[in-house]
Amino acid sequence: MATSSAMRTNAPEVNEAVTSLIDMETRVTKSDHQALRLWLRLLSCAIRLENQVRIKLREDFDTTLSRFDFMAQLERYPDGLRMNELSKRLMVTGGNITGLTDQLEREGLVVRRLDTEDRRAITVKLTDGALHRFRQMAARHEQWIVELLSGLTQEEKQTMLRLLRKLKLQLSALPESKMATAMKAPLRRKKG
Repeated sequence: MATSSAMRTNAPEVNEAVTSLIDMETRVTKSDHQALRLWLRLLSCAIRLENQVRIKLREDFDTTLSRFDFMAQLERYPDGLRMNELSKRLMVTGGNITGLTDQLEREGLVVRRLDTEDRRAITVKLTDGALHRFRQMAARHEQWIVELLSGLTQEEKQTMLRLLRKLKLQLSALPESKMATAMKAPLRRKKG
């Protein structure tokens, strides 16, 4: 079953025209559990928002969301972050962090240095030029998000924040499953 959404116009009222949206939610039916429908709705909205931000970052700044997120973490820590800390915060592998760091270092946007507390660890820091560039991107990013969520009232946004906080706290209290632990471990092939 395809879902529908009213198309917005520049006018304050909403068009009567409706477009069919094809996404993760397309597969659900009214007989599916409400929790499943909600989960797929959340995923569909998150993916749509993320895709819009990806497009705008590419068009306006010729960069990617991964690079933006990487720089956002470093912007909060003027002394830099260790590579393994970046990996945890961005929820990606160390290899991804190394690749991004290599790219950004070649472009003069980050510098690496030995960590003063642990000489085996590498700390990554934004350059002054990158900090200025990132702050321009962050200001535009905030405008995009405000525009993308402008179809909701302040009260609706506050209600969603409250409800999603409740969900986030509930999910955070769950013990880490064996599956999640297994997914973090490197895959090993059996010999033979």
